[in-house]
Amino acid sequence: MDAHVAALYRHPIKGFTPERLNTAALSAGACFPNDRLFAVENGPSGFDPAAPAYVPKQKFTVLAAIAEVARARTAYDDATGVMTATAPGLPAFSGRLTEPAAAEAFAAWVGQLIGDEAKGPLKLVQADGHRFMDHPLGHVSIVNLASVRDLEAKMGREIDPLRFRANLYVEGWPAWVENDWVGRELMAGFARAKVFKPIVRCAATHVDPTTAERDADIVKALFDSYGHMFCGIYIHVTDGGSVSVGDAVTTPQAEARA
Repeated sequence: MDAHVAALYRHPIKGFTPERLNTAALSAGACFPNDRLFAVENGPSGFDPAAPAYVPKQKFTVLAAIAEVARARTAYDDATGVMTATAPGLPAFSGRLTEPAAAEAFAAWVGQLIGDEAKGPLKLVQADGHRFMDHPLGHVSIVNLASVRDLEAKMGREIDPLRFRANLYVEGWPAWVENDWVGRELMAGFARAKVFKPIVRCAATHVDPTTAERDADIVKALFDSYGHMFCGIYIHVTDGGSVSVGDAVTTPQAEARA
């Protein structure tokens, strides 16, 4: 089975715009570079930047709860640390979210974006070395594009793969083989990794990332079609290396039995 990286994405602000990349440097034991660096609390979440720990995504302004988040277009500049954000009907935002004034201004901007969906005070949160992942051990995510196409056939409609907010999108694997790879090793570009677990999907996938409309019950379609709610896998990088669009991705092999 020949497979390759069809696309690479990061999501610097949890729930907000996927940013396409040509290449990324994966590090052993680490999350995808500059992925989920920031999140916006929707009311107090209990997150403590002095002792950062996993907080469920429901505490933040994410697509699973607030479809309007997809109306925003955010972009992060690695060199300057500046985040820009635009949305129809709103003034553009630009600032370094590591600076308190800019963080407060961005939270206010998000408040204008989501309106009555705010459950309480909005606050941008961050902490050095912390990532706001959907799963506390969900370091890097991969979606098999053949699985997405198979689901499209079952649903009788096109599905934008970006609904699944993965880091790597892989072309060349048969549909759904990835669900049986827990504990197996693969190579993605020049990085080696071990498959951690399939990704259980939620209502975030129901939102069209272009129109911000909640227009498809992906979770129900997965369960009705396959008896599970998986689409994609989490991996843990064991040996760091670069990965680029077009790089080969190996197929994990079952361990030989004695």
